[in-house]
Amino acid sequence: MGQLFQPGHTTVVKAVIFVLIVGLVGLSWAAESWTNSSWATHQGRYVSQSVPFSHEHHVRGLGIDCRFCHTGVETSAYAGLPSTKTCMTCHSQIWRDAPMLKPVRDSWSSQQPMQWNRVHNLAGYVFFNHSAHIQKGVGCSSCHGNVALMPLTFQSASLQMDWCLNCHRNPEKFLRPRDQVFNTAYQAPSDQAALGAKLAERYGVMSKQMMQSCSMCHR
Repeated sequence: MGQLFQPGHTTVVKAVIFVLIVGLVGLSWAAESWTNSSWATHQGRYVSQSVPFSHEHHVRGLGIDCRFCHTGVETSAYAGLPSTKTCMTCHSQIWRDAPMLKPVRDSWSSQQPMQWNRVHNLAGYVFFNHSAHIQKGVGCSSCHGNVALMPLTFQSASLQMDWCLNCHRNPEKFLRPRDQVFNTAYQAPSDQAALGAKLAERYGVMSKQMMQSCSMCHR
C-alpha cells in the first residue's frame, strides 16, 4: 500500500493548526474587546428623552437636591422618577409656555405619566437596592458620575460585574459620610482608606466575603 501522506503534508497540517490557533486567540481577543467596549456597555451613552432634562441646570445651576425628584432613593430599592406634579411645582410658574416643556404640560392636562427612558439599565437578573447603598455611605456620583456637569444625562460607568465587584471588594475606598452622599462634587480625602474603614464599621457594612457572594446581587 502506498504512503497516504507525503512529507510536504506535514508542513500544511502545521500551518493549518497554527492558523486555527491564531484565529481562536484573535476571536477571543475580539470578543473580550467588544464586551468591554462602550458599544456593548453603553458607557458614555446619552439617552434621548421626551424632554431634554438638564441636570447641570437643575443641580448645579439651581441647587436642587437629588431627593427632590428621586424621592424613593433613601427608602426604596428604586430611586424613583419625578412625577409630572413635581415638574409642575416650578413650571406652572417658570417657563410655563416654553415649547420644549409641552410634553410636561400635555402630561399634566391628560393626567398621563411622563415617559422617561432609563439611562442606567441593569440586566433583569441583577438586584440593586438604592436605599441600602445610600445608608452605607455610597454617594450618588460614585455610580452616576457628577450629574451636575451633565447638560444631558449619560451612563457614567460600565455597570459590568467587575465594576460592581471593585467596590464590593474594597468598600473603604468609596464610602463617605452620609451628609456627603448627595454632594455630586464630593472629593475623597487623602486619608480615604482610614476614613472608609471607620465608616464601614460605623454603618455596619457586611464583610467583603459576604458582599462578593453570588446571592448578594443575583436573587
